[in-house]
Amino acid sequence: MHGSQLSGSPYAPHTADERSVMLEAVGVESVEELFDVPPEVGFEDSYGIDARTERETRRLVRSILSRNGDLTELLGRGHYGYYVPSVVDHLADRSEFLTSYTQYQPEVSQGFLQALFEYQSLLVELTGLEVANCSMYDAATALGEAATLADRVRDATGNRVLVPDLLLEGRRSTLENYVAGTDLVVEAYPTDDANVDVDGLDELVDDDVVMIYAENPTVRGTIEERLEAVGDLAGETDALFVLGTDPVALSLLQRPTDVGADVVVGDASVLGLPTSYGMGLGLFATSEEYLRQVPGRLVGASGDATGRRAYTLTLQTREQHIRRERATSNICTNQAWVALRTAMHAAVLGPEGLVELAKRGVTRAERLATRVDDLVGASAPVHDRHHLREFVARVDHPARAVAADLEERGFAVHVVDDHEIQLCVAGVADDRIDPFVDALEEVIR
Repeated sequence: MHGSQLSGSPYAPHTADERSVMLEAVGVESVEELFDVPPEVGFEDSYGIDARTERETRRLVRSILSRNGDLTELLGRGHYGYYVPSVVDHLADRSEFLTSYTQYQPEVSQGFLQALFEYQSLLVELTGLEVANCSMYDAATALGEAATLADRVRDATGNRVLVPDLLLEGRRSTLENYVAGTDLVVEAYPTDDANVDVDGLDELVDDDVVMIYAENPTVRGTIEERLEAVGDLAGETDALFVLGTDPVALSLLQRPTDVGADVVVGDASVLGLPTSYGMGLGLFATSEEYLRQVPGRLVGASGDATGRRAYTLTLQTREQHIRRERATSNICTNQAWVALRTAMHAAVLGPEGLVELAKRGVTRAERLATRVDDLVGASAPVHDRHHLREFVARVDHPARAVAADLEERGFAVHVVDDHEIQLCVAGVADDRIDPFVDALEEVIR
């Protein structure tokens, strides 16, 4: 590019002259010739979108967004909207983080690599396992990777993966997609009062079981009470015990290693992100025994020529961009920027703050359940268990009608069954609890 063209924003689009020079260099007359678009799906008409200034565009977008419903969400079930301190936005929005791709060049990525190393260290401390990668796409894909890892490392012949019958449909379907190219089959084991039915699981476990999966807390917010028994069943048949959880829950509940977990998966974006409606951050931790089988990226600490501590992506021979068909995983990138935000949020909270956040999830859920239980026409919680963040409540009126009436009053809840709704307190401001209880009382009269 000529020197005169270097001025101005480096992100400005190419001019018509610049495009002509590039097209001539590759031997085509138009950009369209570079793409093979079938005529039946091609579009040659005008979009009919008038050009607007930045101010006009902002005004239009604001007017469109203003039509969104301003709902207080008590939805949960895997998506939690904890308050994210503003310092996380200010730091994570720095250009060196936003414009960074996978950190293949350590000499220009030391800051980001160190942050990811701290993220890994956080998960190692919380899980008690020796190895954590620096992120997966989300909890569902992490679960799928755990199943294929189990298939690779288990010595005995087997092909059954056991999951709870309450597993979220999105996670189960992703798991089934992951195992579709293998001999693995996914089967559900029963739950009792939203927790693992250990006796029912025992009847299903045999030597052909590759992996047993459980979650703590469960999708209904209950805290599992017999995880050691699940770990024992897995150990008796040499199956891998995979536990689904998250960093907030891990700060308060039993460490996965203490209940015999071989792999921990889940969604780490409970820290660092508001409710993101599908976007997540998959965590993946395991024992050092399976170090070379871990999918995704690993950041390691080393030293440079002067003896200073340095960080780099390590053990990359496991990855698809090097070993192709012999790789441990086909993950092509990761959620490094989200992992960065998670590490920042955790650092801001500190150990005591993280535990306090989890404790609030227990006490606030308990208090709300008590208030709902006092209402005529409702009872809560449905499950006689300890809960974290969320719980299921029974209502006498049809649940869908109750949810619709609550939405008209500014509250969103999840419909679980014909007469069951699920309520989550994570991220709900204290001053919205009283109005919610009043609205619920009004719609269930």
